[in-house]
Amino acid sequence: MDIRTVGVVGAGQMGNGIAHVLALAGYDVRLNDVDAGALTRALDQIGRNIDRQVARGKVTPDDKAAALARIRTTRDLAEVGPCDLIIEAATEREDIKNRIFEGLAPHLAPHTILTSNTSSISITRLASRTDRPERFMGFHFMNPVPVMQLVELIRGIATDEATYAACLSVVERLGKTAASAEDFPAFIVNRILMPMINEAVYTLYEGVGNVRSIDMAMKLGTNHPMGPLELADFIGLDTCLAIMNVLHDGLADTKYRPCPLLVKYVEAGWLGRKSGRGFYDYRGDGDPVPTR
Repeated sequence: MDIRTVGVVGAGQMGNGIAHVLALAGYDVRLNDVDAGALTRALDQIGRNIDRQVARGKVTPDDKAAALARIRTTRDLAEVGPCDLIIEAATEREDIKNRIFEGLAPHLAPHTILTSNTSSISITRLASRTDRPERFMGFHFMNPVPVMQLVELIRGIATDEATYAACLSVVERLGKTAASAEDFPAFIVNRILMPMINEAVYTLYEGVGNVRSIDMAMKLGTNHPMGPLELADFIGLDTCLAIMNVLHDGLADTKYRPCPLLVKYVEAGWLGRKSGRGFYDYRGDGDPVPTR
């Protein structure tokens, strides 16, 4: 099918990045959030991010103006329902995602494809709660969306080939690369990445190294661009914990047990960059300071 309009539900870090790349690629975007302030912040963030692309010569000022004109914000799910494709990009909680799809149900066009940007939750299970499991997929962008080239496409057990082909065509039009993943907990990227981050937290918890030494060891010893604890702060420690819980519950293997220190940081509200403090403290004017 020819996808022209795309609804994005959730205007946070992932949602505004997804709206950004869709609009630049020429799609008409309806960006939805329950919080009017989040929608305002999203448009401001998209504008600033495109300005960086203009400064680097990646896009022109006219491209920016055209992209911003293609994004329409709304707090009403009914305005998102008739889109050709909908990408749910809300927080990584299955109950919230299910409520969003239930809210969309009365307003969907017959041909609308539903997708979730979930990084770990079962696509088959999410799809089963809708009226169109054959037109439901996982559409998992990497963060930050405008920079990262990969998109995981995850078929549920009922996803049909036409739905997969339509979503693949969107990924290609965005200039990104698709990795096809099976519907198992955390898919490909987070199935590998999150246990590494969790092991880094265990290494800190057990006193093998401190925050700086662990991150330095992985950056200089394995040539990673960010250390695992720095990366966890960037992703959000609550998101890391949620994914580890999905792995632990879904695969029933003790090797996926979340580190107690990760749990403690989340209980404290130390969620990383977004809360100002995680494994590093970002509240000062200088470089972030390790919290352990």
